Amino acid sequence: LQDQFDNLEKHTQWGIDVLEKYIKFVKERTEIELSYAKQLRNLSKKYQPKKNSKEEEEYRYTSTRAFLATLNEMNDYAGQHEVISENMTSLITGELTRYVQELKQERKSHFHDGRKAQQHIETCWKQLEASKRRFERDCKEADRAQQYFEKMDADINVTKADVEKARQQAQLRHQMAEESKAEYSSTLQKFNSEQHDHYYTHIPNIFQKIQEMEERRIVRIGESMKTFAEVDRQVIPIIGKCLDGITKAAESIDHKNDSQLVIEAFKSGFEPPGDVDFEDFTQPMKRTVSESSLSNSRGDGKSEPKFGGKSKGKLWPFIKKNKGAGPEDFSNLPPEQRRKKLQQKVDELNKDIQKEMDQRDALTKMKDVYIKNPQMGDAASVDHRLAELGQNIEKLRLEVQKFEGWLAEVEGRLPARTEQARRQSGLYEAQNTSAVNSCAQDRESPDGSYTEEQSQETEMKVPATDFDDEFDDEEPLPTIGTCKALYTFEGQNEGTISVAEGEMLYVIEEDKGDGWTRIRRNEDEEGYVPTSYVEVYLDKNAKGA
Repeated sequence: LQDQFDNLEKHTQWGIDVLEKYIKFVKERTEIELSYAKQLRNLSKKYQPKKNSKEEEEYRYTSTRAFLATLNEMNDYAGQHEVISENMTSLITGELTRYVQELKQERKSHFHDGRKAQQHIETCWKQLEASKRRFERDCKEADRAQQYFEKMDADINVTKADVEKARQQAQLRHQMAEESKAEYSSTLQKFNSEQHDHYYTHIPNIFQKIQEMEERRIVRIGESMKTFAEVDRQVIPIIGKCLDGITKAAESIDHKNDSQLVIEAFKSGFEPPGDVDFEDFTQPMKRTVSESSLSNSRGDGKSEPKFGGKSKGKLWPFIKKNKGAGPEDFSNLPPEQRRKKLQQKVDELNKDIQKEMDQRDALTKMKDVYIKNPQMGDAASVDHRLAELGQNIEKLRLEVQKFEGWLAEVEGRLPARTEQARRQSGLYEAQNTSAVNSCAQDRESPDGSYTEEQSQETEMKVPATDFDDEFDDEEPLPTIGTCKALYTFEGQNEGTISVAEGEMLYVIEEDKGDGWTRIRRNEDEEGYVPTSYVEVYLDKNAKGA
């Protein structure tokens, strides 16, 4: 290849161009990885639940928790693509960029040495040619001088002086020819030596260096391609773990558990309505409306019986919810929902108490430190804050007791009749919450069963409506048995009736599951008493018995 110097120069430049093209390719790949990772992170962030929003409540279900786990895994998945980009930038793009600069410098140096050697041999060749031409010229001049001398020596008309001059000139030319010959011979030997060194030493060494440089470039680009694959391969196990996490999250979905959560979240605690009684229109009596029937929702728009709002309680699931803030004791909610809200409130208050106690303990320790080391601070400076914390804790404990009282009422007893009466009359929304808090006291029978709620608002009666007049004209309900009062009960609330211990009365409606039995003393006196206060004897042949 000693005569292909220019072609080698072009080829090595092409090799550098290939290397720069590969660097550009890897750089664009890293940009794609970064863009992909950014889009994945934005996607994951977009579907993350908003803090303090309704979406956070939805993530108690296993399916939504699995989706949240998928979003988190996708975020980690995006992180691995960022790792790919970073590693490719540092291990390939950065390294190859520096190597290309070194390669250009090395190539420039080698080809500079090659051009220098080429110029040197060309200079030697020019010197040889000049020496050769001078030798040739001197030989021709010597021949002409010799011929001129011989001509002059043969001419008898030429003087002896002219002949001698011609002879000396011929000798001088022969001497110059000999000197040119010697110089030409020396120059030729020197050129041959230089040419031999050029083609067998200098140029091969330069070409060997260029070859090694080119082979290193080829090896380097091959190693970079391996690194390109290895960078991807290194994150495959972690990406696999991300995908395994998504799979595990999907397998953790429990449809039964989610269904149970829905039931727990929305169950009201109400019992389903009872069977509808047969109404015999052949009897000479007015139609009897069963209080467990849903027909009252399709009536003529008039109110239902007034005894304690019993039917109103039965139809709770179909009543429109009051808009706006409800009462403090959540009594506008169904029993089960109310219990959950009260329990949640108690837990929140207990957490607040614990925080205040932690602060008090910390301040107490600080005060002890100040007492032992007065130079660190004034112990009296924390007394005011300690007093504030003590008051706050006492207030929170009173709040806890108040809500625990309401919680106990929901868990172990039925709602008070006055509350139902207020809901039926529409006055419940206007009720003063603080008054409820001060008047909610329980009375219990000797056996611990619930009787009624003593309220300072018992004087608030249901306003008279057109229904009251209509109700008075209805046919009395038939008796289905008798009962004996086990304890004295003072029926002070609307819809209840007072009984004395040992008194015998008629049963006209048995307990529907709410803890109250409807009885009658005579034609004018009837109402509800706690079922636990009476011993009921039902007639086997009585209607509805």
